[in-house]
Amino acid sequence: MQPEARDPLTYAVSRRDRNILDMVESALRRKQVMLAFQPVILARGDNPVAFHEGLIRVLDDTGRTIPAAEFITVVEAHETGRIIDCLALECGFQALSAEPSLRLSINMSARSIGYGRWMKTLREGLEENPGAGERLILEITETSAMLMPELVISFMEEMQMKGVSFALDDFGAGYTAFRHLRDFYFDILKIDGQFIRGISANPDNQVLTKALIGIAKQFDMLSVAESVETVEDVNFLCNAGIDCLQGYYFAAPTITPPWQMPQARETA
Repeated sequence: MQPEARDPLTYAVSRRDRNILDMVESALRRKQVMLAFQPVILARGDNPVAFHEGLIRVLDDTGRTIPAAEFITVVEAHETGRIIDCLALECGFQALSAEPSLRLSINMSARSIGYGRWMKTLREGLEENPGAGERLILEITETSAMLMPELVISFMEEMQMKGVSFALDDFGAGYTAFRHLRDFYFDILKIDGQFIRGISANPDNQVLTKALIGIAKQFDMLSVAESVETVEDVNFLCNAGIDCLQGYYFAAPTITPPWQMPQARETA
């Protein structure tokens, strides 16, 4: 009897993951991807946009978006994850080239640092787009950064010399050692949404988030609250000293950002 037959649940999960991986790989071969843009808002004044995050969207054969939640954990340790990072970075450089006023963050895995195609895309993008480095932010999740901290630190030092900024994404969800946090020199710290949703009514998350904001200030990092969804949460976070806010309260990710609207082109 095959092992799958003895464990039908494991077999079903494996088959599902294989189907998802096949679907995503098929889309990537045809470069059926695009970026959706979500603004990150400054907490002060009239809430101007600090930068946008470019979120990769993978499309199936019908043109519908394949939800990232369905495949991201499946592809993270697979070469498919590296290809997604490559295409996201390509789309990011295209957007930076098309809109000179844009400052954009793009997600990456620490695993992509050792992937030749991704590094080639990054180096060529910086060479071909003068000034793009100063408008590019690379977001690395806390969990990913801790896979190979020494490599990440060395890579960050090299790229920061070229003007590239770095954001530590989903902070609080992983296990960053404070000695590494001191050595990383991230420019931006993004607090994981699990601490932010409903924070105005959650005393425990209020204490934790204030501590994370304090850590960001101690290490001279811009603090960003992710998954901000209500005015009550906005008010609490602003009073707590957060620097920036991101979430559906301000805007959902969109494939048609403001600078691509007809009125924006007419006034340009």
